[in-house]
Parts: sequence; C-alpha cells; structure tokens
Amino acid sequence: MSKLTHFNQDGDAHMVDVGDKSVTRRVAVTGGEIRMQPATLQLIIDGGHKKGDVLGIARIAGIMAAKRTADLIPLCHPLMLTHVEVELTPDPEHQCVHCRSTVETRGQTGVEMEALTATQVALLTIYDMCKAVDRGMSMHNIGLLEKQGGKSGHWQRQPA
Repeated sequence: MSKLTHFNQDGDAHMVDVGDKSVTRRVAVTGGEIRMQPATLQLIIDGGHKKGDVLGIARIAGIMAAKRTADLIPLCHPLMLTHVEVELTPDPEHQCVHCRSTVETRGQTGVEMEALTATQVALLTIYDMCKAVDRGMSMHNIGLLEKQGGKSGHWQRQPA
C-alpha cells in the first residue's frame, strides 16, 4: 500500500510538492445522486419550484465550487481549470437526480478533488433549494468514476 502523501517524515500535514511533476492533461470524472420524494422530483422536472430552475442553479453552483476547491480543502493546490462540466439528470424511476462532473486541467497535479467538490456542491444545492418541501432527501454513491493523466495514468471504477 502506498503511503499517505499529505504527511511529511515527522507525521506533520503538509502540501505535497508537485514542482518536479510533468505538466500533462489531467481529467477527473465523478458521480453521485440525491434521492427524494417523487413529488419533489416532479416539482424539479416541471420547473415549478418558486426558487427557480433548480437544476440550472445547481449546475452553476457545481462549476463555481470546482473553481474554489483550494479555498475549501486545506491541502489542495489552486489549479487553473481548463474545463468544468456538471450534468444533472432526473431519474423518476429511482426518485433521484444523478450528477456527473467532469473537470480538466493542464498541470502538475490531478483534478479529482475539484470534480468531487463540483458533484457534492451541485447535490447540496438541490438539497438547499428543495429542503422546504422534502427534508428527507439524501445523497449517495458519491465518488471518483475515472481519472486520466499524471504518473499513475488512467484509472476507471469497475462496475459493482
């Protein structure tokens, strides 16, 4: 098993030095879902929520969150992102909204944290906008689906 890289030889937390790493194209794709009551999902689908376009606002929130990840996660490097896409798909059969975030950069470190942050914040925004009608919503299956680039190369989650 690899060692934890955010700790130095004395066991103190530190920001990883990426200065000698190669600049490469790096991509991370994450996913997750928020489950809710059927009536809540229908309200989102119909666009009848008094706060506005729930999915549109959540998409923008996810994009903004990816760009601010280093402000939220203490040891993340601030990165120049070249692309952020947040897809939100209602799923009436499973009473949820699926989120898929794709983040890219050309840099010396990966964008997994930025993609995970985008997914979490998009789902949290849906919760925030709909909590008045459904406080029982819950987020599930949030995780890395795929990463490309860097020394470790390509990784893809295997289906369960």
